[in-house]
Amino acid sequence: MLSDPLGQTSNWVGSNVCSYTGVFCSRALDDPSVETVAGIDLNHGGIAGYLPEELGLLSDIALFHINSNRFCGSVPKSFSKLRLLFELDLSNNRFAGKFPLVVLQLPKLKFLDLRFNEFEGKVPKELFDKDLDAIFINHNRFSFELPDNFGNSPVSVIVLANNNFHGCVPASLGNMSKNLKEVVLTNNGFHSCLPKEIGRLKDVTLFDVSYNRIVGELPEAVGEMVSLEALNVAHNMLRGNIPESICELQNLRNFSFEHNFFTTEPPMCLKLEKFDDSKNCLRRRPKQRTMLHLIPSISSHLPRQLRD
Repeated sequence: MLSDPLGQTSNWVGSNVCSYTGVFCSRALDDPSVETVAGIDLNHGGIAGYLPEELGLLSDIALFHINSNRFCGSVPKSFSKLRLLFELDLSNNRFAGKFPLVVLQLPKLKFLDLRFNEFEGKVPKELFDKDLDAIFINHNRFSFELPDNFGNSPVSVIVLANNNFHGCVPASLGNMSKNLKEVVLTNNGFHSCLPKEIGRLKDVTLFDVSYNRIVGELPEAVGEMVSLEALNVAHNMLRGNIPESICELQNLRNFSFEHNFFTTEPPMCLKLEKFDDSKNCLRRRPKQRTMLHLIPSISSHLPRQLRD
């Protein structure tokens, strides 16, 4: 370690590893007479340094949390030996390079958190075939199109915000209906229509695709997402009518659809606890787009000979 400003590792001296701050021990699964390292939690320590390859020797570890530090470099390949690792939280550090492929070799992994780092490039499609419960890879520099097998993921929470996942929102998203509760795709480069298959996500409470370039109309199928509490489609290029069935959802409390090109909204939307309909094309509503803003939207729907 290069720096430990809070002194979290100041007592990491001697052979009694289980007494170290942030180290948790338990009986070994294959030999209860042996006490072994089961977890490391050094969150919020501001520690600077690199992860040593020797961490791969902790073969019984189930939890590795080091979020909110200043670790850099890459994830050691020796992590492939951590066959019992259940939770891996490397968030809010300074890791860089390509997606750490070693996580694909962890058979027990359920919780993966890589957010707020400097990872870049493609995310392997194999990630979405892993039996994970949560994927947080937001606020990195990943850049690629979501693969067709995206919908194979059994996660309950997936957050991909603030990357560059350009291309389409895959229709296979609807296949995640069994477990999915929250999906956040904010601030990427998605430019397709929203697939009607999202109506199959009956247990989703949070759906956020704001700050993209999504076009077309808001699917009527969104009104079938009966558990939805917060819906955010703001800052896109959606147009047309807001389906009445959406604002009639019993659990919906927060509906943000500002900065689009919607032309009508049902009165029911105005009764929601929290909504934002500004910067649209809604008659007799405040803070709407000016005619100058509407020209690009209008011209895009004219026959080509009239636009030229």
